[in-house]
Amino acid sequence: MPQTRPAMDQTTPTTAPPTPPTALSLEERMVFVNAAMSVRLDEAKVAYEVNTAHIDTEPVDLSDVPTLPLTTPTLQPPHTPYPTPVAALLQRAHHRLLTGGWCTGALVDEDGARCLYGAIHIEARGDQSLESRGLEVLMDAIRRKFGHVDSVPSFNDGFARSRIPMRMLDQAADLADTRLL
Repeated sequence: MPQTRPAMDQTTPTTAPPTPPTALSLEERMVFVNAAMSVRLDEAKVAYEVNTAHIDTEPVDLSDVPTLPLTTPTLQPPHTPYPTPVAALLQRAHHRLLTGGWCTGALVDEDGARCLYGAIHIEARGDQSLESRGLEVLMDAIRRKFGHVDSVPSFNDGFARSRIPMRMLDQAADLADTRLL
């Protein structure tokens, strides 16, 4: 006679069904990615050390390396100055800022550095007409690149570093030369 087993009641679950996973926030996903990347970088570091452990290296003897005194190159004026007066003025102002320094918030700061307007003013050497034409060409170059700008000083003071104002002064010199000013 075959044995019969008691039937199990399948209507009552023995464990609670798993809850569907909730979506992780961006911060939580970034934490997991950071942890995974840290593990991968640690593994790569160990692999590199293992793969290069057999390479025999000798320390470099620096006594054979010639040394020279460090000298800062002096900035010389451009070899071929622009032939037109306004272009030459803007080129001289650019060179003055390269050698004497650029500043913001003043025509001349306590170290002798100048703003764009201050460099053009000093390089015009009292010629008001030349100075105003130089500023006019500079404003034209600035407005071509940046749209509406109130004045050269406001443009100059809008930057923390000299790279863009110096570039605009150089472009203005090219523009003045193109216009034969």
